[in-house]
Amino acid sequence: MEVYLDNGATTRPKEEVINIMVKAMTDYYGNPSSLHRKGIEVEKLVKKARNQVAKALGADEVEIYFTSGGTESNNLAIFGSLEGNKRKGKHIITTRIEHPSVLNVFNELEKRGYDVSYLRVDKAGLIDIDEFKNTLRNDTVLISVMYVNNEVGTIQPISEITNIINKRKNKPLLHVDAIQAFGKVKINLKKLKVDLMSISGHKIHGPKGIGALYVRKGTKIKSIVFGGNQELGIRSGTENVPGILGLGIAADHVKKEFDNNVNKMRNLKVKLLNGIKNNVEGIKINGFIEEDSAPHILNISFKGIRGEVLLHSLEQEGIYVSTGSACSSRKKSFSHVLKEMFLTEDEMEGAIRFSLSFQNTEEEIDYVIDKLKNIVRDLRKVIGGRG
Repeated sequence: MEVYLDNGATTRPKEEVINIMVKAMTDYYGNPSSLHRKGIEVEKLVKKARNQVAKALGADEVEIYFTSGGTESNNLAIFGSLEGNKRKGKHIITTRIEHPSVLNVFNELEKRGYDVSYLRVDKAGLIDIDEFKNTLRNDTVLISVMYVNNEVGTIQPISEITNIINKRKNKPLLHVDAIQAFGKVKINLKKLKVDLMSISGHKIHGPKGIGALYVRKGTKIKSIVFGGNQELGIRSGTENVPGILGLGIAADHVKKEFDNNVNKMRNLKVKLLNGIKNNVEGIKINGFIEEDSAPHILNISFKGIRGEVLLHSLEQEGIYVSTGSACSSRKKSFSHVLKEMFLTEDEMEGAIRFSLSFQNTEEEIDYVIDKLKNIVRDLRKVIGGRG
């Protein structure tokens, strides 16, 4: 049996996504900027996909800009909004557990003269709202906070943050990295009132190489890529039509199947968690596990076992998991997220991330529990014997 539990890294594209992408490459191959019939045909399809993404987010069509993925969306949101609001201040805020596509941007901005405040988190990976309030200054121009943490699934209190920001006279901009949240947390941007939000196609059973940035009407933002003025001049470059159409289909599925998919993922997560707790000793659950956490991410440390060894042992049984985010899991250093959550070195070294999808089944979870308990037992015997 093959069981894929690394959906936080990437998801398997839906069949409808693959079909529309093939259609785009075989039939809808015109350039959306061309004035002839083939171009106009594709332009209408791109418009439809933009509308599908907007509806799934509770946004307006004109607020959606297509990008090459989550990393570009984050870079464009942060660099672009700061460039468009230069006179408002040089103080910016983020958290210590952001994705590298945000943290590395803020590190670069420090070098360019910005004053950066990094919010701490508690043992569950949650920021302190009081610390956030106290960090705000009159010259704070931008705040960037991840909605759902990609390693442990902690959900940050975005609504509370927006309520605090919107009461201020000198309201800073708020960017939300929702790449792990889209499709797992209910998002209605008309109610949430954030200024910028990033999403990615391959996290919602869409294609790789495509993402989108929501820019709230009236938000000043400047391009960081210059060319032919596509995407209303915000993101130049010939549109990735197959990717855009695939993202549109995936976003439409998110909207229509949200409740069913989230309930299924959460039930599978609870089943997996209970199965591990009842069959494997010496574990530590990292982050929240109930309604306060994402329905698809479960991070567990296995005492005395290296996560990389456990990962490859599971792989031999056709089970695919992760030792952290896919963007950093090949590095030897410990997870910056788990460090900030006060885990010991042993706990960090033994951490495994299981990330589920609505495509997973109860039969697969039973299989994982059965194999995992035996693998952990055998690995600990080998380790004990060597000791």
